[in-house]
Amino acid sequence: MNSAETLPVLDCCGGLSNVDYTQVDMSVLSDLTRHVDPTEPRFLVAVIAIIFNPFFWNVVARWEHRTRGLTRLFGGPYVACYCLGILILLLNVYRSHSITVAMKGQPRLELMDRVQVYYAGAALLAVGSLFVISSFLALGFTGTFLGDYFGILMEQKVTGFPFNVLENPMYWGSTANYLGLALM
Repeated sequence: MNSAETLPVLDCCGGLSNVDYTQVDMSVLSDLTRHVDPTEPRFLVAVIAIIFNPFFWNVVARWEHRTRGLTRLFGGPYVACYCLGILILLLNVYRSHSITVAMKGQPRLELMDRVQVYYAGAALLAVGSLFVISSFLALGFTGTFLGDYFGILMEQKVTGFPFNVLENPMYWGSTANYLGLALM
């Protein structure tokens, strides 16, 4: 049997149960702790904001889908969706601010103080913004901010740019934005 046959086939997302975590090199984490202080309060606030936001809007959206509580409270699905969308935007502004403050409070590698790194970050920010903004324009406000949980459905699936380039362009775009900001 050759070595390719002995390795488990890892499929996307579900394949992680096949990973042998005893083979993980933990020395990378010890190197990371020299450059990141996870006990710094601003870092902890940012981590909490990163975890809280999607947890909050998923719980609220699923609650709305089951009970129509926000729709009743606000008198209709569109007003309720717009109010939740505005709250999500405000939470995202706070999360972004928390991340920026946390990054400024962390030690910076000398390697990161190069003009090439800055321009790489700017390029990632530009590409990420392109994906986020074009996704928003393709989906509209209610398509972006959980309108389907309020019963607000689009006529048809969006298949144009950026959805014809990659899956989940808003998530990948946001990831590129945060990585770009970290590099800058």
